Amino acid sequence: MSSLGLFSTPEVFNEPFRHYAPGSPERAGLQAAVNKMQQELPFEVPCIVNGKPVKGSSTAEQRIPHDHAKHLCTYHEADNNLVSSAIDDALKAKAEWQAMPWNDRAAIFLKAAELVSGKYRYELMAATMLGQGKNAWQAEIDAAAELADFLRFGVKYVQELYAQQPPRNFSGAWNRTEYRPLEGFVLAITPFNFTAIGGNLTFVPAILGNVVIWKPSPGAVYANYITHKIFLEAGVPPSVIQFLPCTNSTAPKFVQHVLAHPQFSGLHFTGSTQVFRGLYKEIAIATGEGKYKGYPRVVGETGGKNWHLVHESAEVRNAVNQAVRGAFEYQGQKCSALSRLYVSSSLWNQSGGFKDILLGEVKKIKVGNPIEWENFMGPVAGKPAYDKILSYIQKAKDAGGEILAGGTGDDSTGYFVQPTVILTKDPRSVTMTDEIFGPVMTVYVFEDADYEKTIELIDSTSEYGLTGAIFSQSRSALILASTRLLNAAGNIYYNEKCTGAVVGQQPFGGSRASGTCDKAGSGSIFWRFLSARSVKENFVGLEGEGVQGGWGYPSNLV
Repeated sequence: MSSLGLFSTPEVFNEPFRHYAPGSPERAGLQAAVNKMQQELPFEVPCIVNGKPVKGSSTAEQRIPHDHAKHLCTYHEADNNLVSSAIDDALKAKAEWQAMPWNDRAAIFLKAAELVSGKYRYELMAATMLGQGKNAWQAEIDAAAELADFLRFGVKYVQELYAQQPPRNFSGAWNRTEYRPLEGFVLAITPFNFTAIGGNLTFVPAILGNVVIWKPSPGAVYANYITHKIFLEAGVPPSVIQFLPCTNSTAPKFVQHVLAHPQFSGLHFTGSTQVFRGLYKEIAIATGEGKYKGYPRVVGETGGKNWHLVHESAEVRNAVNQAVRGAFEYQGQKCSALSRLYVSSSLWNQSGGFKDILLGEVKKIKVGNPIEWENFMGPVAGKPAYDKILSYIQKAKDAGGEILAGGTGDDSTGYFVQPTVILTKDPRSVTMTDEIFGPVMTVYVFEDADYEKTIELIDSTSEYGLTGAIFSQSRSALILASTRLLNAAGNIYYNEKCTGAVVGQQPFGGSRASGTCDKAGSGSIFWRFLSARSVKENFVGLEGEGVQGGWGYPSNLV
């Protein structure tokens, strides 16, 4: 807090979405940014330590997934010596950063939000479109709007957190709570699929006074590099967030080196369940062996096997459209994307009903270069993702699944997979249980009378618990499913797709194998990177006459 006033942060609103309609100024601005970036690529991305570019001992490329003969950038990898230096310098900067008045830290990140939504909006979006395969709308709601929302709402949440003080004081005393950053540094490991998550996973601990080692995904290096540049321009001190890229093949060595440091105090992670479990295990073992100064905080959001349940009373057109968006926008590469669809037989089988409408709409989806405006879907992340997705489609065929739409891919120029709809008679088939992370939706049709059994099936089929949606015009059917599926989704939607959580409106995160459910986009996640200290100040003291000279209690009298 400033010593000169108790300040209130500005009123906060969600960043308005721009729609990029033909002839609009935002379409012209974004197109110009994309054209400029295409003309200037490939870019060079160094490691950033103490705010300065540092070349690594080796380099790698971030390929353009819709045109894999080209690369967006060449990035330098951080080796162990550079990582150690970055950690040491961050720890040296920590005392000054955590001592900075709260309102000044808040102002820095509020300025960053303005840079994201203004000066750098189209550049961030262009990097996200070219590097991560998003179309204009998906880039807008991610790299521009959501990132700005994370920053603005985050400032609001921290102010509210700091204001949580003891409600009572005995006469002659004053109680208060100080919210300290963790003792040490935080490691942020961020994913390829959301530019906003890269910014948020570093911002959340940093605004509280922590220092952060940032390992960006190889699939989002350039957009994350721009985000880091924005933070520095906004006024984040040079050593507070150290930007250290590495490849997937060298990441285990990188992370192992970081986790071996005794000052490691927290992990902020978004990525695969398998990787998170491995990190959790490694941290737990090291903690049990007393290798850390404290008990590190571990926050993770991982995978999902997300579902829609369509009751016989559902409004069919809405349920179909929501399924198309939920399964196929951004090629099914959202943690929250729809993957398993349970549909009432009376809706599915009727002529001109759910099945016919769904397949008709899927046929309309255009797949291609994401910078071409008409394409709803772009490429998947890369060759490993492409091969994995097609292998699961083949597994479904081998197990007797019926391919109703799609089922094919083309990697000759970019990594494109057609939107795929699979019909299965086995509700526990592999494409109903395993996370695929691609544009593949498997449908299981249930008898209307088996609604309750289907609810139990949803709950027990997958190890995940991230998102789900129930479609019904019957309140009792909604209540029944929602109650029985209490732990099957951290975000549940009624008559709305299972994707698209908005900061400040639907805090995001799941449990079970999907993560620690600390809810990004809410105030609760900030608690995980704080260590509170209770302070009591006594103004009167124990003086004068009293029981046994003033230190005893009346109960001691006989």
